[in-house]
Amino acid sequence: MKKTITCICGSYVYSFITKQQRKKMLSENLLKKLNTQVNLEFYSSNLYLQMSAWADNKGLSGTARFLREHAAEEMQHMHKIFDYIQDTGALAELGTIDKPEINLDNIRDVFEQTYEHEKFITKQINDLVDVTLQEKDFSTFNFLQWYVSEQHEEEKLFKSILDKIDIIGLDGRGLFMIDREVGNMLVHA
Repeated sequence: MKKTITCICGSYVYSFITKQQRKKMLSENLLKKLNTQVNLEFYSSNLYLQMSAWADNKGLSGTARFLREHAAEEMQHMHKIFDYIQDTGALAELGTIDKPEINLDNIRDVFEQTYEHEKFITKQINDLVDVTLQEKDFSTFNFLQWYVSEQHEEEKLFKSILDKIDIIGLDGRGLFMIDREVGNMLVHA
């Protein structure tokens, strides 16, 4: 049974839906998956921040700065989904965020792992989009299109860094050049 609150103010009639009705803007299944994505974006931020600490510890200041900025960007991604959930009247829920475990030998490892992580995030976003289509939730489908585009850019960015490493190499001045090049890259938000 739908409950609405009706308010008559002068010649205008306003109807408001209850919080229980607003919650139905997202199915329980989609809400669960969006909350999972919130936590994945949070984890991504922590992962890149941890990699930034590793790079800084190795004297790779350009890479450290880039990864720190990228960590901040991932937090923005998390906040965007968090806010969307809240805007639908549902409850965004933060879960336990695992400690990022990184095993890095060199700067190439950093960007191989980031590239693989971004491919994983792309798959998660694509799965979310698939659920919106199955449930005919076109509002959430439209919202997620920004993430689809963003993931394309993320994969392209990290693949381009790996390509540069392959071209320049890490021997001698190569490591210095790669670190400087990465440090000069702008993070897109």
